[in-house]
Amino acid sequence: MTDNEIMLVGKNGQVGWELQRTLASLGRVAAFDRTMLDLTDIAAVRAAVRRLHPRLIVNAAAYTAVDAAETAQTQAQVLNADIPGVLAEEAKRLGAVFIHYSTDYVFDGVKSSPYTEEDTPRPLNVYGLTKRAGEEAVQAVGGAYLIFRTSWVYGRRGKNFLRTLWRLAAEKDTLSIVDDQIGAPTWSRMIAEATALVLAQCGEGLGAAAGIYHLACAGGASWHGFAQAVFAHRGTPRQPLLRPIPSRDYPLPARRPGNSLLSSEKLQRQFGIALPDWRQALALCLAEDEENV
Repeated sequence: MTDNEIMLVGKNGQVGWELQRTLASLGRVAAFDRTMLDLTDIAAVRAAVRRLHPRLIVNAAAYTAVDAAETAQTQAQVLNADIPGVLAEEAKRLGAVFIHYSTDYVFDGVKSSPYTEEDTPRPLNVYGLTKRAGEEAVQAVGGAYLIFRTSWVYGRRGKNFLRTLWRLAAEKDTLSIVDDQIGAPTWSRMIAEATALVLAQCGEGLGAAAGIYHLACAGGASWHGFAQAVFAHRGTPRQPLLRPIPSRDYPLPARRPGNSLLSSEKLQRQFGIALPDWRQALALCLAEDEENV
């Protein structure tokens, strides 16, 4: 898949920012943010796709404020469910490949082992419900699509747990962090790199490879364990005391799954791609220049 126009929606998000670089190896990238394309205007979205006539559409836009989504349900529905369906329709009409990103929060967390693509989604919150609705909308359209479910995404840009930790560490001597939710912290750059690697294998089409894939780092941690690993990094300027607490001691508007680990074995079988252990990925992320953290 080279020398084709690529349409990237959501270029300034955590994954979108990284995709601008990784997709460039596959063709000319036309990247859009919210100031360039109003995703609440369905007609404008369709017009933009038809004007560009891309061979690949990558949707990295989403409403990701998990707690705010409980009261901003309409906005979450539009961005997480309606727009993916619209983009999938336009991609199919053009014969283009469509890439969409979803979340581990489509699961309820009662399973004791990592979730596979065959497990039944049962979201606990509005964010998860709307993301699942987006998956279903894309599946209903069909065509050449890939949906990547990701987990606990962090990076050096945007709002995420890593950047929140650095900010709080500068303000407080003690941080109380939930220790009974388990997931796989996944660096946004590795999601973008894996996406490009998958697409590079696909030539002019996906064929039977179309579908949902889990794309997350190996291993797992609690939020408290993730924080411990962050502050164990030798470049950390200040290390607060980390106090583990149960979720009940830190009530939030949206319920979270206790276990949202994702098995990425299907991705490895189909494309030969496996992300490293989350600790290794975190070390690589933190080893970079700290000035933007």
